[in-house]
Amino acid sequence: IAKTTLPSGSVVINTCSSVAEKLCNFVCDCSDCSDENRCGYLWRSAVLGTPFTCDFEDSDCGWQDVGTSTYGWVRGRASRVMWGMGPHSDHTMGTDVGWFLVTMSSPAKTAATAWLRSPEMREAAATCEIRTWYHLSGSWLNQTEQLVLRLAVVHKDEVVGLWQSPGRSSEGWHQLVAYPGRIMGQFQLIFSLTQPPTCGAEVALDDIMFRNCGLPKVEHQFCGAQESRCHRGSCVAQRRFCDGTDDCGDGSDEGTVQCKNFTRCSFDHSLCGWEAAAGPPVWGRNTSLNLGTSYGIPTRDHSNNSRAGFFLHVGSAPTAQAGGTAQLSSPTFQATNSCSLVLYCHLHGSVTSSLRISYVTNSTKHLMRERTGDLGSCWLRERVDFNVTDPFKVLIEGVAGRGGIVAIDDLVLSPGCVKEQGELVDKKPVVMLPSQADASPCAADEVACDSGDCIAAELACDFADTCTDGSDEKRCGTTTFESGAGGWHDISVGRLRWGLQKITESDNFLTVFLCPGTFLALQTGEGQMVGPAKARSPPLGPSGPACTMEMSYQIHSDPQGFLAISVADHTTGTIQLAWQIQGHGSTTGGHIRVPLGKRSRSFQVELLALVDLQGLASVSVDNVTFEQCYLDVVSPTAAELSCNFERGMCGWYQDLSSDFKWVLSTGQGQGSDHTTGSGYFLSVDPSVPWSHGQRAQLLTSHQEPATAPRCLSFWYRLAGPQIGTLNLKLWPEGGEEVVLWTSRGSQGSIWHRAWATLPATGQQWYQVRTRLPMSLAPTRHRVSDTAVWWQVAFEMLHDGFLGDVGLDDITQTVGPCGAKLSCSFEAEGCGLAASRKGTWQRQSNGTGTTAGPVADHTTGTATGHYMVVNTGRVSLPAGHMAALTSQPYQLSVSAQCLAFWYQLSTGNPGSLRVFVEQSRVRRKVLSISTMEGSNWHRSDVTIRPDGDWQVVFEAVGAGGDHGYIALDDLHVSDGACPEPASCDFEQDTCGWSSPSDPRLHTFAWGWKSGITLAKYPGPEQDHSLGTRNGHYMHFDTSMLGARGTSALLESPPLPAATDSCLRFWYHVDIPEHLSSGELRVTLHGAAGQRIVWSVAGHRSRDWQGAVVPVQSPSEFQISFEITTRRWPMEGTVALDDIMYSARVGCHSSAESPVEEKSSGSFVAEVVLSLILALVILALVAAGGWYWLKERGLGSRTPTESNSAQGFDNITFRD
Repeated sequence: IAKTTLPSGSVVINTCSSVAEKLCNFVCDCSDCSDENRCGYLWRSAVLGTPFTCDFEDSDCGWQDVGTSTYGWVRGRASRVMWGMGPHSDHTMGTDVGWFLVTMSSPAKTAATAWLRSPEMREAAATCEIRTWYHLSGSWLNQTEQLVLRLAVVHKDEVVGLWQSPGRSSEGWHQLVAYPGRIMGQFQLIFSLTQPPTCGAEVALDDIMFRNCGLPKVEHQFCGAQESRCHRGSCVAQRRFCDGTDDCGDGSDEGTVQCKNFTRCSFDHSLCGWEAAAGPPVWGRNTSLNLGTSYGIPTRDHSNNSRAGFFLHVGSAPTAQAGGTAQLSSPTFQATNSCSLVLYCHLHGSVTSSLRISYVTNSTKHLMRERTGDLGSCWLRERVDFNVTDPFKVLIEGVAGRGGIVAIDDLVLSPGCVKEQGELVDKKPVVMLPSQADASPCAADEVACDSGDCIAAELACDFADTCTDGSDEKRCGTTTFESGAGGWHDISVGRLRWGLQKITESDNFLTVFLCPGTFLALQTGEGQMVGPAKARSPPLGPSGPACTMEMSYQIHSDPQGFLAISVADHTTGTIQLAWQIQGHGSTTGGHIRVPLGKRSRSFQVELLALVDLQGLASVSVDNVTFEQCYLDVVSPTAAELSCNFERGMCGWYQDLSSDFKWVLSTGQGQGSDHTTGSGYFLSVDPSVPWSHGQRAQLLTSHQEPATAPRCLSFWYRLAGPQIGTLNLKLWPEGGEEVVLWTSRGSQGSIWHRAWATLPATGQQWYQVRTRLPMSLAPTRHRVSDTAVWWQVAFEMLHDGFLGDVGLDDITQTVGPCGAKLSCSFEAEGCGLAASRKGTWQRQSNGTGTTAGPVADHTTGTATGHYMVVNTGRVSLPAGHMAALTSQPYQLSVSAQCLAFWYQLSTGNPGSLRVFVEQSRVRRKVLSISTMEGSNWHRSDVTIRPDGDWQVVFEAVGAGGDHGYIALDDLHVSDGACPEPASCDFEQDTCGWSSPSDPRLHTFAWGWKSGITLAKYPGPEQDHSLGTRNGHYMHFDTSMLGARGTSALLESPPLPAATDSCLRFWYHVDIPEHLSSGELRVTLHGAAGQRIVWSVAGHRSRDWQGAVVPVQSPSEFQISFEITTRRWPMEGTVALDDIMYSARVGCHSSAESPVEEKSSGSFVAEVVLSLILALVILALVAAGGWYWLKERGLGSRTPTESNSAQGFDNITFRD
């Protein structure tokens, strides 16, 4: 094993003693590729399976923080403790256990730059492509000043920019693609981000990949008829020789002797006889050093890969008219059939920029090649072959869109391009250029109709005719390709491209799926990169919810080939995959419908394809249409908000622009639907691979105006040991969003019902849908001048990664919802009314104006909400009262349980009195004036009303200087309240809960019935009822691992106990050979915590009982904890029938748990008992006979057992 220390200090260990020149050169010289580790990449990602990749799961791959300030880079994970500061998840795994590199620093008073440098790398090929994912976050995202992440290469003491982030970017993971070009010798990469003063900015990097960066191997290859051999022995196509790119890797295809007859112009000294027409605009000769670092400007020239190298460019001016064209013409060339032009173009910064290459004869222009759109920050090779029978000029025209730059460099003319002699002698042009068309009468932000009218550019291709002749919607992607590309343009950068092609009826294998005529087909391209071909539509939209793209296609390829459709949103910098098909080794095709859905901003559709054209592979597309995409198209089912999802989505539909999607499901091991138990519901599983991103959203179409409030009820399920947040939001146009309802964390694998009141909208229109930034929504296509659009958001946030979410049986009824049976105060005050203003108020500790608890009870964070009243003598003098009254609760059974959590401040906070009011008559049911400790406490009150009732919380001032009383998590359930900390888990969890503090890194226990669920295993029967419909608490121990090594279930706080008893039933199913953990019972209070019972992981046949004496000198909580020392630990643990007896010791006559026998074991025991009785009877008879025979006397003492039945060993520890 050889250890090599590079000049930067990086150490590369390899097993074959490779010399330093062969380390980190993107080529595996050792059989195990150990020479390509810690090179800024590892030779292979174990998670992604891709070569020359750093996913940061195991190490930093040699990347080093080289900054001089406190603002630097570290390898880290997503932290739920620091939500909003960095990514919620990594990109590799899409969870909070994956690793990435991230900048870390508190905002400083001066600007600071974070620098990240790679180890030395060597010999990047011209095809080299660097891909990585970056994540920007921080408060600055919504500000006008945008931070810029930059990637540069350090080579020969020069720092050359490769890429920089766009001016606008949304939070989330975005892909970076950079092309460094051919680099000889050593180089390093540097990422940098400058943070302005007092700006909290964080950037993360993940999944850095190097594709096609290695030089061709030095080996002797057999070259084909159209290939020539490089000095290294590899083969390169003959048309790639003398084209300005080192394809061989040793420069032998670009040798001076071999290319002496080619004419190359690098613009380093002049225009080389080419002539730039007078402008504006005009082709200008310049360098990157002079032009600066603005987005869109080339970061270096192509000839020298240097900031000091020259090139020609044309940029856009804010005041320039649309369609301004810069022209560059060649000298006149003789008629020829062997003249070719190779050039390198750079189109970046605008989706409307274009470059056209034509030839001119007799003042007539013939277009040969056109490139349109933003092709990225790279130089791309383009080649045009001329077969012209008359003298001609080559004409290169550039049009820079707003914010964009078009540049060219390294024009290479083949020996067949011979200048016309007459022009050389007479100095008179033989070929005249056609006169330029008159400038467009439209401004830069307008487009021209065929009629000559001008319309705003954003109204073109918006699926609605704005021009009187409809010409603004003619070249917008809908096409049969018979009259041209229909607005589609090729933006490929590699050796494949899209182009028009004709087929006839004789092409049997194509006409099976496509009609005879012209279609869009995959062709050989001229770019130097390796990758899929890409065609892009013009900017489209906004679109309506029913928007669908239809097309016919054909693909013949091996399984490595594919055809795909993606949607690009340049405002947020995101690209989403909408549809894909892999090759199958045979010809397949057909007609497809791809939903695009509602999109509030302009977008572009992209066609991507990758096949090997050297064989018989092919890809074709035809008959593209966009259906029902107009923004205000109304679906026939638009008014159907009430939906059980048994026959589809009713009036609801996916927001396809969101990060991941709701899925119409039947359960797949998560549990059945709510409607029938065997039907459909909507679900989200954050653990599946396509759930990367921040949110999933669900929408409806426009609704009729409502003059009265409406109640929206729905059933939901939040299951799993680490599930995220489900929100329901109301969002009026131009106003702030209002949270109508929210729930976070595991609620068990059980359906729960929730309600939210939608306000009256008067004679105005509203819309029910999930959250979209209104600042980016369109301000046109309004129903009327007075219409106000309303939105309601079903939003699943990806802030948990283990579990699933379900949604079913949505119902809308007229009138407001009644009193809410559960209220966490996270969304609103749930209809509770204060007796006077300035007393009770809803707040969080982070934003509140009144002193209150540090954290709420629901979320355990400073951002959680609660109700609080200031009981200081200034706000609430001694004896004064502040009441908080609920809406009426409807009597459903003879007894109901009111549960709530409260907190009283230390000192003299006053008292909290609870009343039940019926028919304006109040009855006090509870009074609290002191509280031990500063935790939230739970109170349960059994209500036995004879009709509808209300609860009144009344705070009474005591005259103290400061104080407060707070309430949280009100819940009303049917039936009498259980004793504190006792629960059979049939109705709810009785205050037992898993701590929500993410700093504990623990998991939540689940709540389920005995019905078998593949995703949530557990006993097939509960203990309380002994049936599959009974409920219990459970945990799947296979979840323990990197996220956390324990799962906690805690009781509410309990008062000091001198002689109390805890009884419970547990079920453990863990194979002993996999067990390294245990189930514990701990008591924790002000004095600390101690373990009072534990059992090691094992396999138990049935429910087991346990009895634990409980003593504590102060207030305490009981915790059940599953913990392990190593993982994985496959198995399940369940709890049921917890009974806590205060001041009644375990020695009392209270019934103790015993082992419960199954019916099968009972029958077996009866049979065995009968057999044993018969045997004993026979023995007694024989003994009697013997006794009588011998007339002897004897006595026998029976053996007795003191062992308890049904209990395993119990360990007591102090």
